Amino acid sequence: MDLEEQGNIARLVASGQHDRMVAMLGTPNPASTRMVAMTLRDGDPSYAGPLAGIPLGLPVYHILEDQVRENIDPDVYEYEVGPMEFVLDRDGIINALQFIREAKAA
Repeated sequence: MDLEEQGNIARLVASGQHDRMVAMLGTPNPASTRMVAMTLRDGDPSYAGPLAGIPLGLPVYHILEDQVRENIDPDVYEYEVGPMEFVLDRDGIINALQFIREAKAA
């Protein structure tokens, strides 16, 4: 997530209805998933961007998670996401998000 994207997200959250927002990721690997999820939950851990020290507390999901897939038309999911399931580290990405969620609960 680059600095411009962080700024756009910060403005969107500041515009209101934070409690109705959810972040949907399409990140390609566990490391980027962990970094983006941490940024959207706790603020930019690198302290370099507009979200430095700004905990948004947004719920974060990945398009490869089963609970997301179940809410998308199967034909659309297969066409848009299906091919990527074979090349991405699905289990690693899901484990990275689970790690972030458990860290918040602790």
